[in-house]
Amino acid sequence: MSLSRRRFGQLAITPVLATLGARWSSPAVAATVDAAGALRRAAVFLDQQVAYRGGYVWNYLPDLSVTWGEMEAKRSMCWVQPPGTPSVGHSMLDAYHATGDEACYRAAERTGLALVEAQLPVGGWNYIHDFAGEASLRQWYETIGANGWRLEEFQHFYGNATFDDAGTSTAAQLILRLYLERRHPRFKAALERAIRFVVKAQFRGGVADGGWPQRFPSFAGSVSEMPWPERVPPWLPQDVQHGMEDGEYTQHVTFNDDVLGENIKFLLMCIMTLGRRDLVEPVTRAMNCLRRLQQPAPQAGWGLQHLSRSVGGRPAGAPAGARSYEPRALTTHTTQTNVRQLFHYFRLTGDHSYLDRVPDAISWLDSCPLTVQQLAENSLLAGRTHPTYVELGTNRARFVHRFGSNIRNGAYYFDYDHHDTLSHYSAGRAIDTAGLRATYEQLRALTPAEVADLRARSPLSPGAPIPLPRYFSLKDLELTDLFRGAEPAIPAVTDAEAAALITGLGTKDYWLSPIEAVTNPFRGPAPGTPYDGRAYMSRNVGDVYDTSPYDPRVPPAEPPYVAQDRPQGISTATYIANAGRLVAYVAG
Repeated sequence: MSLSRRRFGQLAITPVLATLGARWSSPAVAATVDAAGALRRAAVFLDQQVAYRGGYVWNYLPDLSVTWGEMEAKRSMCWVQPPGTPSVGHSMLDAYHATGDEACYRAAERTGLALVEAQLPVGGWNYIHDFAGEASLRQWYETIGANGWRLEEFQHFYGNATFDDAGTSTAAQLILRLYLERRHPRFKAALERAIRFVVKAQFRGGVADGGWPQRFPSFAGSVSEMPWPERVPPWLPQDVQHGMEDGEYTQHVTFNDDVLGENIKFLLMCIMTLGRRDLVEPVTRAMNCLRRLQQPAPQAGWGLQHLSRSVGGRPAGAPAGARSYEPRALTTHTTQTNVRQLFHYFRLTGDHSYLDRVPDAISWLDSCPLTVQQLAENSLLAGRTHPTYVELGTNRARFVHRFGSNIRNGAYYFDYDHHDTLSHYSAGRAIDTAGLRATYEQLRALTPAEVADLRARSPLSPGAPIPLPRYFSLKDLELTDLFRGAEPAIPAVTDAEAAALITGLGTKDYWLSPIEAVTNPFRGPAPGTPYDGRAYMSRNVGDVYDTSPYDPRVPPAEPPYVAQDRPQGISTATYIANAGRLVAYVAG
């Protein structure tokens, strides 16, 4: 009988080799064996040679002399933000599911145990963890973190957990997967802490009920206003606006990076696999919060954040300013994401009221595209259809800029000028209003029987446990991938593609790839000497005191910067992508 790659992925390699004999002359079967072996070698190398106590950052020079997460990292640190520690763990567990190789499982388990160690007592995770202890982590924040001009979330040590960038959600999902795999007691305890954290962090009461802040628990020393230099360039317009308009932003209801959607996804996974019916209520509250915070027509969108309580006379629920380069405004990409979330909520519940105001949101998006002139005069807007920020009331696009050269002599500001916008935070977004409208019409056209079928298969509906998807690293899982009977498609990978990946791994057992961002080393506090030039306005980094990451091929046009090739290194993102292709090849 034939032996498919999917079947092969469930068997230990050595017994299969012993039984197939001459069948290994088949190139397809031999390639599958090589792919499984490559997955093992890559996982073992990362686990034994690259990881620090099971944890990972994002990028490494091959000799591990310099390592980076979103910023330069100490060797003793791990990054929780994707594509960091939990993302690597998911990939290794996927490799185990495809091959049945215990080495891949052991690597995934050690990564999970690193996350258990990095988990804060409150139950969530910070962006980063330092295995050398809190004093070492604080020292990092006071030096590298404090001088990262554009990375405001790393400029201060909060000591609490964050929902930003799906860090807590992705880590909690890996802990859940590992617990379900073999019921390890340490994973069970960590999972319970994570569930309690996500539920406890929800706002209760009022218009914000069911939403989540960016960070939890609240921190009395949070920054409520970014500094504005005493002297500004003479060319700076007089009527610009700046700062954190609504004060300390980590306690606003946040939709940034789909915080609410990611938390709902994790809770749904717990409901469907653990039978935790008590979590249906917080999921429902979260879905209703998103619907409730949609603004009235004609500007029927959402902001990155919304006030959880009245501030300065503005009501709870109003769109709020956040970081100093995120003005108080409606945001087009957040609105697109939230409309897609409403589609999911309808599929989960069969409740048509989740669709009622979708046309209002699409009509608002139709009302505020980028103009032909804006697109023609700003190359950074290429491929975009809409401004990122739209002013409340006027419906005019707002654009963010910066002056100066570092965190001490520079600052962000916003106005209506579409020139010289930021390169690290796009002034425009690609919004698919036609696709949103088509999905809305498709869902509205479903028959009562079709809606009932969706509701019956929903993880919110009582019934037998629903297993998790087998693979997490092959695609971004949607809520619909959690439905009973859903089978996320496995990408097709040819023999030639698999062979190229195996060849690239070579005998060194890791893939080399260009490191897309490098950093200036910390050289002391940034000087406050005024800088009136414009060299850093549309670059990812400021002067040599700025520790923010940047592409070495396109540095600022200011000495001592010169364009350089990207260094070759070990990238967790490359590992995840390449291992995912091999997993798909073995499992497909």
